[in-house]
Amino acid sequence: MGNNAGLYALTEEHDAVREAVREIAEREIAPYAAEVDADSRYPVEAQKALTAAGFHATHIPESYGGEGADAIATCIVIEEVARVDVSASLIPAVNKLGSVPVILSASEDLKQRVLPSIAAGDAMISYGLSEREAGSDAASMRTRARREGDSWVLNGTKAWITNASVSEWFTVMAVTDPEKGANGISAFVVHRDDPGFAVGPKEKKMGIKGSPTCELYFTDCTIPADRVVGEPGTGFKTALRTLDFTRPTIGAQAVGVAQGALDAAIAYTKDRRQFGSAVSDFQGVQFMLADMAMKIEAARHLVYVAAARGETGGPDLTMVSASAKAFASDVAMQVTTDAVQLFGGAGYTQDFPVERMMRDAKITQIYEGTNQVQRMVIARSLLK
Repeated sequence: MGNNAGLYALTEEHDAVREAVREIAEREIAPYAAEVDADSRYPVEAQKALTAAGFHATHIPESYGGEGADAIATCIVIEEVARVDVSASLIPAVNKLGSVPVILSASEDLKQRVLPSIAAGDAMISYGLSEREAGSDAASMRTRARREGDSWVLNGTKAWITNASVSEWFTVMAVTDPEKGANGISAFVVHRDDPGFAVGPKEKKMGIKGSPTCELYFTDCTIPADRVVGEPGTGFKTALRTLDFTRPTIGAQAVGVAQGALDAAIAYTKDRRQFGSAVSDFQGVQFMLADMAMKIEAARHLVYVAAARGETGGPDLTMVSASAKAFASDVAMQVTTDAVQLFGGAGYTQDFPVERMMRDAKITQIYEGTNQVQRMVIARSLLK
């Protein structure tokens, strides 16, 4: 993080993106956020609105019918949606997570088959890496793929797959050569209509209830041989490289939900009166608000630095992406927890959005690599 090469600058275009997404989020997404959470239902309104405006997968290059937005613009989209509903922000975030392996490593033919449908908003794509017994230790996965003539045949189960029941495409990691450990893992693109493929029931979760999280089942799931992403044996490398480009999007979700909680807390404490004064007149409250704002601003800048580093490259991309994700998600948990405190008893009820924000923020410390794993990643780059 020491050099200034590729330090980001926000452009007028970035500001325009923020303004446009904020307007859509306030008008089309925020009104449904509480209901989406209470009913654990997919935010169809958000998907329609984001797709209509071209904000559902801004990262896809123009050559595949996408917007070709830079990584900071994509983070701004995710941040502004997460400010009103973290579940809805997983639409652009998971479209990126699922498609980056294809963008990085797939053949031109496979890219042409998968990416245009995502760019057009006709399909979404999920990412299948984790398993029940292979979470942080993803390389110990048990899902297998074997070559049979013109096909690959997959067997196994993937767990905690975000947006699984609404996606059409899945990027899936499976072991093709058990002797080789991490170098024996390959990446594949599976379609939900492929024979032998099924999506399990929805998990009942603490937060992000609008985003369906399910298992994936492969029972002699047969796919054409040309749906392997890159060379066999390169899947785990592709999976790790993908996270360098997608962890900043989790940082962006975290910044967004933290900002939403701060905005709500400011409005509430100015309005609520105790002891003859607005609650916001008390210095103890003011210091809490100041700390929340400082942390959010620091997190936001680190997220954009990590996003920009993905565009310019550099040896510290892995470290800065891990830092942005871990720092921003820790900030989101602190800020949303403080927001609940500032609302007092009211904050603990579902009449106000801060208790949902606190529940939603928690997952940002866990998925796409727990914050303990991020710290391992950061320490490894410091000590190598």
